[in-house]
Amino acid sequence: MAKFLLSIHVLAAIVLIGPVTVAASMFPRFAHQALVDGPEQQSAEESVRLLHRICRVYAVAGISVPVFGVLTAQVMGVMDSVWLIASMALTAVAAVLLGIAVLGTQDSVVTQLDKPDQTSTAAESLIARLPRLSMITGLFALAWLIVVVLMIVRPGSTTGA
Repeated sequence: MAKFLLSIHVLAAIVLIGPVTVAASMFPRFAHQALVDGPEQQSAEESVRLLHRICRVYAVAGISVPVFGVLTAQVMGVMDSVWLIASMALTAVAAVLLGIAVLGTQDSVVTQLDKPDQTSTAAESLIARLPRLSMITGLFALAWLIVVVLMIVRPGSTTGA
């Protein structure tokens, strides 16, 4: 049972967390292009909407990754391992970064694109927030990178890895 759950957990992480990480990291570039060029840049606006949709859908589906991770850890009897607790904490940090900072800013950008008649001050404010969004998406990706390393190395583990 542990091998089955571990397989589902790893596959879900690859299929769900990978795309949301890539889409989130690509979003600021296309958002900047769409906000600066305005309605003339239709392809950038379409890209922004697609990347936002990918982030939202995969973020919801990505909840299955820690669920299967916890089930796997329970079956393997490693719930009290430091590497697992650290991984769960970093997963929570990544979820907060994605749910509040990344998706929140993305929502604001899409709203601005939906209502282009709003003042240019709103667009300029969003453009000024995009470098911060890039940094946050980098931290989101870094959190997942550290989780992957912890899952592979498992410092202090006695499970033979």
